[in-house]
Amino acid sequence: MTHERQEEYLKEVDEHDAKCPTCGASIQFNPSSGKLHCNYCGYEEDVVQPEALEDQFAKELDFNQAESQKSFEWGKEKKVVICDACAAEMIYDALEVANVCPYCGSNHVMEAAAENSLEPNGIIPFAVTKEQANVNFRKWIKRKWFAPNEAKRSAKADAFSGVYLPYWTFDTNTRSSYTARYGKNRTVTDKDGKTHVETDWYNTSGTYERFIDDHLVRASSRYNENILRQVEPFGTNQSLTFNKDFLHGYIAERYSVGLEDGWLQAKAEIRKQLHQEIDSHIRMRHNADKVSNLQVSVVYSKVKYKYLMLPLWLSSFKFKDKIYQFMVNGQTGRVGGQSPISPIKVVFAVLLGLIAAGIVIYLYNEGYI
Repeated sequence: MTHERQEEYLKEVDEHDAKCPTCGASIQFNPSSGKLHCNYCGYEEDVVQPEALEDQFAKELDFNQAESQKSFEWGKEKKVVICDACAAEMIYDALEVANVCPYCGSNHVMEAAAENSLEPNGIIPFAVTKEQANVNFRKWIKRKWFAPNEAKRSAKADAFSGVYLPYWTFDTNTRSSYTARYGKNRTVTDKDGKTHVETDWYNTSGTYERFIDDHLVRASSRYNENILRQVEPFGTNQSLTFNKDFLHGYIAERYSVGLEDGWLQAKAEIRKQLHQEIDSHIRMRHNADKVSNLQVSVVYSKVKYKYLMLPLWLSSFKFKDKIYQFMVNGQTGRVGGQSPISPIKVVFAVLLGLIAAGIVIYLYNEGYI
């Protein structure tokens, strides 16, 4: 790529860094106190929140009124940030909205939305400190039964990075029309006195209504999806009105999965959830043993959304020259991640299972069970 071509994707943007009025150092949000804190002189100040209680919490927005619904790609467009503190020039991906200057440690909080994207309307501030995250990691690794004992004793987390990830939540009314067959089992005795089970099948149809509240969809594709699922859910009903002050001292990014694509994903997940609920509904309604050929048609109405920034601690640890990533939910402290596995423990567990199965079979054949 030529120099001229590169410049097409570079855009200089303003950044904001909250400064301590006492010593001039950068201040950051402290999960312990819920205030902005200076690590150098101890100065603290409150995060300014709306006075009215109803204005302090993130509100649901009308999906059809959203001005921009498209997704974005990481890596193409860049933005230039010139640090106010040390004048260093950094190039960030266009979707990053907060980071820390690698030269002087100043906080860079940039615009939360570009001209063709939405701005967050809610945030869950960090409630778990870096120290608490480390304690939770130690407890988590010790509970990993298949992890080598050496790893449990020696695993030490690398530096923790506090990150706000973008998420969508969706509210919607659903009305599902369904058709299915349900079966009822009955025991039949043949002429030889032997019994077997037969199923009588019946047709059924109906409607099923359900309100979906705060269905969560990740708006970023950059991080390990399996680990993220382990640390979810978040208490999204506790999300506050978005305030940049909560970003100070942390990394944050805008969404790359747009509102439209997020809603398509949400509908697929909601539909799967409704399918399972309707299956259970039919079994309970008809006292059925089986359900088959279930066909569901869903109508969604009054769709609303929130665009939230949710807190995560990211880190990793090294064991026998291999890196294992893990995350800690910054709201709940829940830990998820990768861990080494001891082949000896796996073999031992398999042998125990085979021995237990053999004992059960022996007792059954001998008539004890």
